[in-house]
Amino acid sequence: MPGERQSQQQAGPYHPPQAYPAQAGTAAGQTGAVRRPRTGARTTPRVRKARLRVSKADPWSVMKVSFLLSIALGICTIVASAVLWMVMDAMGVFSTVGGTIAEATGSNESNGFDLQSFLSLPNVLMFTTIIAVIDVVLATALATLGAFIYNLSAGFVGGVELTLAEDE
Repeated sequence: MPGERQSQQQAGPYHPPQAYPAQAGTAAGQTGAVRRPRTGARTTPRVRKARLRVSKADPWSVMKVSFLLSIALGICTIVASAVLWMVMDAMGVFSTVGGTIAEATGSNESNGFDLQSFLSLPNVLMFTTIIAVIDVVLATALATLGAFIYNLSAGFVGGVELTLAEDE
């Protein structure tokens, strides 16, 4: 009947023409039988590019990511301040500066300012921890607020356009 397709199935699997070599019976003058490379073909691979637009940033996911990153930054701050304090204490910076302050103020007696007790390791770590906790709260709140502001501005201008390229 017209419009019906007749199935032409072969006994074995399908092999496209490029998958098997040219047969020996073909003439050497035929160009369709053997695939030859073009002489003007470029040697660099073709890079695929895609233009994408970031039209919305989910505030909940921004808050979660910024919270985790600011916690990591707070831990790094506490560890760095502890290491810096230990290095400065081993170098004798606190005792030298404390002696200089005592000489400058004339308080060599017991009622003067003691820098070493003021800048002890527990005091420094407590102050650093307070600063790190404040930083975690502020960074999380500011990143979430930034996501809301980005969503409002992306509604007007369409968002940020990115061009992504695939490396080969």
